[in-house]
Amino acid sequence: MPGFHAPAVWARRTRGLLVLVPLLLGCVIVSLGVGAVAISPAQVVSILLESLGLPRLAEFTPQQAAVLHAIRLPRVCMGVLVGAALAVAGAALQGLLRNPLADPGLLGVSGGATVAVAAVTVLAPHVLGLYTQPVAAFLGSLVAILVISSLAREGGRTNVAMMLLCGVAINALCVSLTGLFTYFSTDDQLRVLAFWQLGSLSAATWTSVSVLAPLVLVCVVGMTWLANPLNALLLGEANARHLGIPVERLKWTLIALVALGVGAAVAMSGMIGFIGLMVPHLVRLALGSNHRALLPLSTLLGATLLVLADLLARTVVVPSELPIGIVTALAGAPFFLALLMRQRGRPAP
Repeated sequence: MPGFHAPAVWARRTRGLLVLVPLLLGCVIVSLGVGAVAISPAQVVSILLESLGLPRLAEFTPQQAAVLHAIRLPRVCMGVLVGAALAVAGAALQGLLRNPLADPGLLGVSGGATVAVAAVTVLAPHVLGLYTQPVAAFLGSLVAILVISSLAREGGRTNVAMMLLCGVAINALCVSLTGLFTYFSTDDQLRVLAFWQLGSLSAATWTSVSVLAPLVLVCVVGMTWLANPLNALLLGEANARHLGIPVERLKWTLIALVALGVGAAVAMSGMIGFIGLMVPHLVRLALGSNHRALLPLSTLLGATLLVLADLLARTVVVPSELPIGIVTALAGAPFFLALLMRQRGRPAP
């Protein structure tokens, strides 16, 4: 069983952490400093240290501190949380389905969340206060993945090819339903929906970060906790059952966690594709497919890539801002095509 090679996994995970943790911290500091009000890395660190009651390393102005605390820091925190949620959800889905093409966006999970958020935006925007969009997105994701899983069941087993095809169909249906809600929206709602569907972190506030953080934490910790059962599932469902893994309970737990993480991320940031597809592959190519290393390292790399994508989105067309979903799609679509070409000729799962 892959999860039993503890020393090798520990070594790979340690190597990955030694690379990805400094990389994430560096990207966060750079992202906090770049913008209309320039803040050097030393000033960024000084502002953060002073917030913790520690001595500063460099002088900074009150304006720089205010910009960092009120605008850039919540935005970067939102990018870290959304990237982590999408990446770890993609890694877990690929392990659950034993298919490298599995992704929350391709399977219609994100589409379900989009329809639910569009519905509450048009019909009942404040029914649950701040939690309206996260709860709606979670329920939309859960319904979508439950429908797809049910349609893909054959003789008590999940047909992976059928699941992918059903995901494509459900995605198309979700796009149509979202378009229908958009058609009946007011001018203000239409503007909100249009920008939200393209993906952006510009609306990040400390309030939205505080709503998203516990949901993503539950998602990441829960999936990492299930790393060993996921490793057993790589051997096939029958072998996993022989090893004492409660396969059906594992599936539904993972499905609920994926819906929770993806739904909350989509609710706060809109549609941001391909992070859940690209990141697990990059980690797997570098450090292997053991989920004890794959899940935590995908979390870190997903957070890093989304912080970088957001930095690019808000600086490449200054003074305007490019939707972050466009940036990730421009990078992710060629990656997905390359992945399809690599899979061509291999036997079907």
